[in-house]
Amino acid sequence: MPGVPRIGLEVVDVRDVATLHLRAMIAPAAAGERFLGTGEFMWMREIAAALRARLGDAAAGVPTRQLPDVAVRLAAVVDRSLRPIMPGLGRRNRHRTEKAHRILGWQPRPAADVVVDCARSLLEHKIV
Repeated sequence: MPGVPRIGLEVVDVRDVATLHLRAMIAPAAAGERFLGTGEFMWMREIAAALRARLGDAAAGVPTRQLPDVAVRLAAVVDRSLRPIMPGLGRRNRHRTEKAHRILGWQPRPAADVVVDCARSLLEHKIV
C-alpha cells in the first residue's frame, strides 16, 4: 500500500475488556449499570508509526504516509473494498469511559502498547 487513509480507531485490548467484564460482574455498585470499554483513539498513521518504531524490520513494509482524503475517495470509486471506510474518513470517534474508571477502577493499557502487542502476537503465530 502506498499509504494509510485518514481513519482511526479507539484501541482497546481484549484483556482489558475481559477485566472490565469481571469487575462489572462482581462490583455491587455496577448492578444495573452499563459501561463502555473503549480505549484511546489512534489514527491509522499513528498506529503505523508505532509499529515501525517498535517492531523494527518486522514492520519495515508498513506504510506511514497518510493518503489525502480525495485520493482515497477516488480509489473507492474503482476499488469497492474501500467503500465501507468512507463514512469514517477524517472522523474522530470519542467515547467516554469515566464511569468505568470511577466505579470499577478500570484502566485500559496505552493504545500504542496494545497495537504492538497484537502485531507481535500475529507475527509469533505466523498469521501475518
